[in-house]
Order: sequence, then structure tokens, then C-alpha cells
Amino acid sequence: MSNFLNFIDGEFVAGAGEAYPNHFPTTGEVIGEVRAADAAQVDAAVGAARAALKGPWGRLSVPDRVVLLRKLAAGINARFDDFLAAEIRDTGKPRSLASHIDIPRGAANFDVFADQILADHTETFRMATPDGRGALNYALRLPRGVIGVVCPWNLPLLLMTWKVAPALACGNTVVVKPSEETPATAALLGEVMNDVGIPRGVYNVVQGQGGGSAGEFLTRHPGVDGITFTGETTTGEAIMAAAAKGVRPVSLELGGKNAGIVFDDADVTKTLEGLGRACFANTGQVCLGTERLYVQRGVFDEIAEGLAKAARGYRMGDPFDAATTLGPVISERQRAKVMSYYDRARSEGAEILAGGTAPSLQGYEGGYWVEPTVWTGLPETSGVVTEEIFGPCTHICPFDDEEEGLALVNDSPYGLATTIWTENLTRAHRAAEAIEVGISWINCWFLRDLRTPFGGSKQSGIGREGGVHSMEFYSELRNVCVKL
Repeated sequence: MSNFLNFIDGEFVAGAGEAYPNHFPTTGEVIGEVRAADAAQVDAAVGAARAALKGPWGRLSVPDRVVLLRKLAAGINARFDDFLAAEIRDTGKPRSLASHIDIPRGAANFDVFADQILADHTETFRMATPDGRGALNYALRLPRGVIGVVCPWNLPLLLMTWKVAPALACGNTVVVKPSEETPATAALLGEVMNDVGIPRGVYNVVQGQGGGSAGEFLTRHPGVDGITFTGETTTGEAIMAAAAKGVRPVSLELGGKNAGIVFDDADVTKTLEGLGRACFANTGQVCLGTERLYVQRGVFDEIAEGLAKAARGYRMGDPFDAATTLGPVISERQRAKVMSYYDRARSEGAEILAGGTAPSLQGYEGGYWVEPTVWTGLPETSGVVTEEIFGPCTHICPFDDEEEGLALVNDSPYGLATTIWTENLTRAHRAAEAIEVGISWINCWFLRDLRTPFGGSKQSGIGREGGVHSMEFYSELRNVCVKL
């Protein structure tokens, strides 16, 4: 049994707020207790972060900050097995996935933004003046201040460092609120921060729930200068309302009901390989996953049959076994949510092509298992088709021509990501421009260059992360005008 503590001003501190169990999703067993921060401890974390801005951290040059960022990346990699074990125990995701994506990317984010801040530049303008001597304008990139980082549970380390790394690169300090479901790796990173010499107060972690707990205490705190959040839209709206007090900026990557579109000239083999991951990877708990799929009639039967076969091909079980390819969902509550949609699809007359149940695995009967599931036959008005489920499932619908297919894809209040499958280059570019999302993938999925803009449209978020776009959120630009 582990106690998951807060990390405030360089010290691990037991929470004075609520205590609640942390479960291993694979078995449902309690593996530790989370000691949440109360309002006073959140205030202490924000105070420590604000003090650090005026201390040694605030006096570091960019090259010196970069040295520390690279040490953080190396420090995570040096403790790769510790982070891997913590992430698996928190999420139940297979070693085959976490060792390939979560931990390497969690470390790489620090190197990526070290490179970005070194390459950063601002504009300079010469301007004419009435006396003929002119003036020079240049911009300074300065830290925004204390950043509140509110993290999701699906990719705990990766998405947390995706925010912390650029925040630190720009000279900010942070207070991180991990998901209540996944407290481990954010706390573990505190050890690495101390080991590599990050000054006290630069990185803080407050454990706890959202509303009425550490999440609300943090986002409402007047000492927080900016808030970044990845998660579902309702929580994003609450954070945006909290940030309005004091007019503080927000960066929000929110919910989605992502659609893929397959044209009848697509390479079926390549398409099925990509869609198998897009629909079911990480047990469907990926904000970029495909829960709606529109397939042109000429290849509909072939894609439907192939995707159902892919769904049946996943192996569930021990996440530490390299042969396991699919884990459970994160919690009993999440399983109940996913299964409510499975039941709803059945009651509304969906044709179930694969899955549809919550299996009981021998030796893992207490785990939060759901089958990868493929449906067809539901109307576009069904909640199964319109509402984010965040499970390993997708609904397939046929369409006849490009105009109809694109209209179906865009018929959603969300706009995070899409996948487009076609061998027609002109059509691919045309569709990518027409679909109302933040990121379009053509003949691939989850292929990310971390310098590119990332974020959602419509109800899927505000702002962009990645490369210089992250720099823009985590910094303030000050113009300096010099009369010559």
C-alpha cells in the first residue's frame, strides 16, 4: 500500500483534506491512499510557486533553464522502470503501450521545449518618426507567472509534462493537480525535480478531487496567473468561469466525438490498421480516438468486417505481460458509463458487429473490463453517436458521396480531430480543409510532430499547444520602443 502525497515547496506533504483509495484498474484492488490537499495547502503551493519566481529560478538565464530541462528528461529516463510501473498501476494500461508512448513522450517533452525556447525569437521593427531619427521596437518574452496545471487520467505523465515543460521553459512556476484517479507519476516527478536541482517551489503537486476540492481551490486562487486543462467539456466550462475572476487566460483541450471518413478509393489494409488503433488504443480512452466512422458504400462491408475482426483481436489481461494489448478502463464509474452506452445501443436496435459486453477475466474478475465494440444501424440522433463515450467503441455509418460524408462528419458540436482515408490526393486536401476540427490526419492516426499546433475547435477547446503555440500561452510579450 502506498500513500500518495502532495509535493509543496520541494517537500512531500501529507494532505490535510479528504483521503480516498486509489484502485488498480486491472483487479479493482486498493493499492494506496491519496492524501488530498486542503485549501490552506493549495494556498501554500501557490505561495511557494510565486516566491520561486523571485528566487534563484527567476534569475536563471534561458541556457541555464535549458540545462535543467534536459536533466529532467534524462532523470525520467534514468528512472524509466519506476515511472512505467507507477503509470501501469495507476491506469491498468498495458506495458506494451505505456513503455512505447507514455514514459518516452513524458520525458521527451522536456527536450522538445528545451529546443523550442533556445530557437525562440521575437520580431523587431524600425519605424519612422517626424524628426527623421526613427525608433526601434522589439519584444521581450517574459514568464506569465504561476500556472495552474489540471491534468487528465488517460495519459497522466505525458499530458502533464506536455504542459509543465513549456511552462518551465518560459520561466514560469507550476502547481499541478493530477486527476484523482492517477496520482502517482506527478508525485514521482517531484523526486526527479529535487534530484536534478530544480529550485524549491518551481514545481508543486496538489492531490485531490475537482469541485469543492483541490481542483477548485487551485483554479479559483487569485495567485494563479494562467490555467491549462485537458479533460471533458463540462469541467472546462467550470474552469473558464473560475478564470473569469481576475481575467486570467486559459488553455483548454476538451471533449470530442471524433469522426473518421473512409472513401471508396482508400487502401483498405492501411485503413484498417490505422482505424484499429484509432478506435481501440488505450481502451478508447484517447481524446483523439474515433468514435464515429463514415464509410463510403463501395468499401463499407469490407471496412465493417475488418474493423470488427480487429476489435476481436485484442488480448486483455496482465498489463505487465508484453503479450497484453488492451487494458481496462480507468475506474468502476467509467466502466458503468461506457456500459450504459453499450446497453443503450442494444436497446435502440444497433447491429453489434463485435463486442458489446463487460467480460469477466479469470484472475482479474474485479477489474474494469469492457470489450472493444463496433456497432452500425443507429440513427445520427442517437446519444451513442452524438455523445462522447471515452471507451473502446465506434459506430459505423455508410454514405454515398463526398458532400454527404463531410456533412455527417461536421454534424457535431465538437471539433477536435478527424482521420481521412483516401488515395485521392486532391480529395484528401479538400476534406482536410472542409472538416471543422483542430487536427486532420490523412491516412494515419496519432502521428504527432510536437512543433505543430494542437487543440480543438467548437466545444473541443480554446487555444493551441505545441511548439511556438505553447510559448505564446505560457509567456507574456512586452514591446519595448526605443527612440533613436
